Amino acid sequence: MNTAGHSKAMAPRGLELHPFRGLRYDPDRVGSLAAVTSPPYDVVVRPDGLHHLQSADPHNIVRLILPEAATPEARNAQAAETLRRWRSEGVLTADPEPGLYVYEQRDGDGMVQRGIIGVLRVSDPEEQLVLPHEDVMAHIVADRADLMRATSANLEPLLLTYRGGDGPATAVAALLERTAKRPPLLATTTEDGFHHRLWSVTDPADLTAVREELAGHQALIADGHHRWATYRRLRAEHTSPGPWDHGLVLLVDTARYPLRVRAIHRLLHRLPVADALAALDGRFRVRRLDVPQAEAMDALARAASAGNAFLLAGDGAFHLVDRPDPELTARTVPADRPVAWRTLDAAVLHATLLDHVWRIPDSPAHIAYIHDATATVEKAERDGDTAVLMHPVHEDVVRDLARQGVTMPRKSTSFGPKPASGLVLRALDL
Repeated sequence: MNTAGHSKAMAPRGLELHPFRGLRYDPDRVGSLAAVTSPPYDVVVRPDGLHHLQSADPHNIVRLILPEAATPEARNAQAAETLRRWRSEGVLTADPEPGLYVYEQRDGDGMVQRGIIGVLRVSDPEEQLVLPHEDVMAHIVADRADLMRATSANLEPLLLTYRGGDGPATAVAALLERTAKRPPLLATTTEDGFHHRLWSVTDPADLTAVREELAGHQALIADGHHRWATYRRLRAEHTSPGPWDHGLVLLVDTARYPLRVRAIHRLLHRLPVADALAALDGRFRVRRLDVPQAEAMDALARAASAGNAFLLAGDGAFHLVDRPDPELTARTVPADRPVAWRTLDAAVLHATLLDHVWRIPDSPAHIAYIHDATATVEKAERDGDTAVLMHPVHEDVVRDLARQGVTMPRKSTSFGPKPASGLVLRALDL
C-alpha cells in the first residue's frame, strides 16, 4: 500500500481513508464476473448456498472466504494456497497504481447506492470514530483472524456508513456523481438482480478531497462487526507502522444513499415448534396464522409497531407471538440499559425467550443466524426446528444507541445492500 504508516500513539485525526492497489479478477480468465462473486461470508447459507456458489465457477470467491477442509488449519492453508495460485496464474491481478474505488449498486426498483472503497486506519474504541452497534463472538473473530493471517489479505470489504449532510453536494458526493458518468473498470449483474459497477479514482486532487472531507466524520459499522474486531486484533499483533494498521472498507453516505435495514432471523436447532409454543403459555399472546409468508410478515410488522413481536414457523404454519408479560420482561431484560435498548425485539428475544423461557445457549450448535426469511422457514420445516422471524429496527435507533456507546444484541440488524465479495480484494504485500 502506497501510504505512510501511523503510530498508535499519535493523536486521532478523524477517519483516514487511503488508496490501495486493488486485486481484481481478470475477466478473460473466469467464466463471468457475476459467477465469481458472492455475498459476504456470513450471509452465505451453508451448505446449500456455499455449494451453489462453488459450482458457479471454479474461481468463485467463496473458495477464499469460506474454504472447505477437515480442520480450521487446513481450511486456512487451503485458502492461502488458492490465493497464491490464482495470483501466479493471473486469475487475480493487481491494478497498476493505488486508488480509491467508487462502487455502485442498482436494483430493478430504481434503488441506487454509491460509496467509496479504500483502506481505513484502524482506530481504537475510545476515539469514537468507528462505532459498533452489535457485540461480537470471540470464536468468529478468531476464525476471521486466522484466515486473514494465513492469506495476508483483506478478502472482502466491510460496510461503514456516515452522514455527509442533506444540503448541497459535498466534495465526495460530487466525485461519486462525476465518476459514475465515466466507463467503469467492471460492470456485472449478479443473480439477485443487482447491477454492480466499479471505478478507480487515482487523481491526487480527488484523493485529497475525499481525505479532507472524511476527516470530519465518524462512521457506523453497518455490516462487518467481526471483521472490524479482527482488524483491531491483527493491528495489535503486528508492529506499527505497517499494512495491518489499515483494513478494507466500503464507506456510504446514508444522507444521500440511505441503506435498507432488514432483520436477521434465528433458526433454533432441535427445538420443535410445538415445544416452543408450549413454553410460552401465559407469558406471551400466541396466534396461529394459516396464511402465506408475505401476509404473515405483514401481520408481524403491524404487531411490532405496537410492541415486541415475533413469528415462529417450522410446522407448516406461522405463529404470531406478541404482548409479552410486562412483569416477565421487567425481570429478565437487563435494567442497566437505555429504554430504547430494553424494548428492542432482539433484547427481549435473547434475554426473555432464549435465556429464560427456552433456555437455549447462544452458540452455533443451538442457534443459526440467517438473513433470508424464506430460507429460515424452509430449513426449520425440513429439520423439525423452530424459525424465529424478526421485524427490522430503524437505522436512527441503531445510530443513536451506538453514539451512546450501547451495543445491540448481536445480529440485530442487516443493513443493505451489502457489497458483493470478489469485486476488489486487498493483498497486504502490494
